[in-house]
Amino acid sequence: MTKGDRVAIYMPMIPETVVAMLACARIGAVHMVVFGGFSVDALGQRLDDSQAKLVITADGGYRRGKPSALKPAVDGAVADRPAVENVLVVRRTGQDVEWNERDVWWHDVVETASTEHTPEAHDAEHPLYIMYTSGTTAKPKGILHTTGGYLTQASYTHWAVFDLKPETDVYWCAADIGWVTGHSYIVYGPLSNAATVVMYEGTPDTPHKGRFWELIEKYKVTIAYMAPTAIRTFMKWGDEIPAEYDLSSLRVIGSVGEPINPEAYMWYRKNIGGGKTPVVDTWWQTETGAIMVSPLPGVTSGKPGAAMRAIPGVVADVVDEEGKSVPDGEGGFIVIREPWPSMLRGIWGDDQRYKDTYWSRFEGLYFPGDGAKKDEDGDLWLLGRVDDVMLVSGHNISTTEVESALVSHPKVAEAAVVGAVDKVTGQAIVGFVILRGGAEEVPADLVQELRNHVGTSLGPIAKPARLLAVPELPKTRSGKIMRRLLRDIAEEREVGDTSTLTDSSIMDVIAKQLPSARKGD
Repeated sequence: MTKGDRVAIYMPMIPETVVAMLACARIGAVHMVVFGGFSVDALGQRLDDSQAKLVITADGGYRRGKPSALKPAVDGAVADRPAVENVLVVRRTGQDVEWNERDVWWHDVVETASTEHTPEAHDAEHPLYIMYTSGTTAKPKGILHTTGGYLTQASYTHWAVFDLKPETDVYWCAADIGWVTGHSYIVYGPLSNAATVVMYEGTPDTPHKGRFWELIEKYKVTIAYMAPTAIRTFMKWGDEIPAEYDLSSLRVIGSVGEPINPEAYMWYRKNIGGGKTPVVDTWWQTETGAIMVSPLPGVTSGKPGAAMRAIPGVVADVVDEEGKSVPDGEGGFIVIREPWPSMLRGIWGDDQRYKDTYWSRFEGLYFPGDGAKKDEDGDLWLLGRVDDVMLVSGHNISTTEVESALVSHPKVAEAAVVGAVDKVTGQAIVGFVILRGGAEEVPADLVQELRNHVGTSLGPIAKPARLLAVPELPKTRSGKIMRRLLRDIAEEREVGDTSTLTDSSIMDVIAKQLPSARKGD
């Protein structure tokens, strides 16, 4: 491998994954980590786009306590791709694997390699990694991050947002390294700050539903960082589970991935943070590379559900359709007005798509595609993707706000809402709810109660037209709810691509719920 070559990494959550990333960074190869649950086609598509010469993988990883094969997916993806010269394989589970002429065992290469290596100096703008994120088209976007600026902001924000004391803190980010959160806040940010890092291969409910809290107690974790969707799942499982563990070591807890609804924020602070631990609700994205908007512990007084203010050095604003700054108390589109160190440098191989996607909506402003509002104090509340804003009878209504209102009802564990085409109102709000206790239908009296509850919180216009009880919501492996698929169900279309879902069969289950929901219309 030489400087500038691309390396695909398709690995479980093991130390060798971090070693592989840092080895690429050291020689100047551009790494492209693909989440280990992606399909053969998804991996192959990314190999084609990046033209990777090497794939680093493992025989398998462990999921729910059992070996889960990885190499067969790599074999399928590289079969007709001669650009891939070698596949480097870590022996992790001891599973039998098919062996091909370009395959090499990690231990055969690493154990015979020299322990002396002189790192090569790289220009600050030398490409560090490509991270593929879903786009509005079928083709994923290869977000390009470079070396100097990215590391600067990942390092600074990890130190500032989590009030890091590297000599004494034990830090745990519960994301997967296959996502940008894992890059910035498991690998580059923490290690640049000499932090002690917990890394976990497995699910939150194996071997039991107290697994996360057991690990926090065992390792005396002081800083924990996880997604709202995980927090809502823990809420659904019950307060009594974390109550069994000593979580008193925690001093900062964080939220990442999507706006956290106030109900989940309060549960997190009370049941995990003991009612006193600061919650840092962070807003950023793959494209920004590092945290952009967040409270700072000891500096900011947090508000449940608000991301608060841009971090020092970042100039964020909320603008209207014309790109003009909105006054406090109003909403619009979040934009970044000035460059920041860890900003994406482009979409790999597609400069025009980069300009069209991020720079064409408002002249001279970076638009990430999210809606936001400023409250009366000027603090920022993120409202999710603009694509997820519903237009009901001429009113813009955020899916996030309606979902938060539903989840604040004591009988609702989790919720997702979408706008479905309606001849009268333009769009009608359809809610998918997981009820506490696991009921399979929303009783007629509860439908009305929930509609009134939302109406009281947000106004009559925000009342859902239909409510469906579901056992689970369709989520990507990074924990984001796929509202696009729920919209397909609500509008009775053929369900689109489900390849990135944790469990694609859930869509069949949800589709069967629709007739029962109509009975109550």
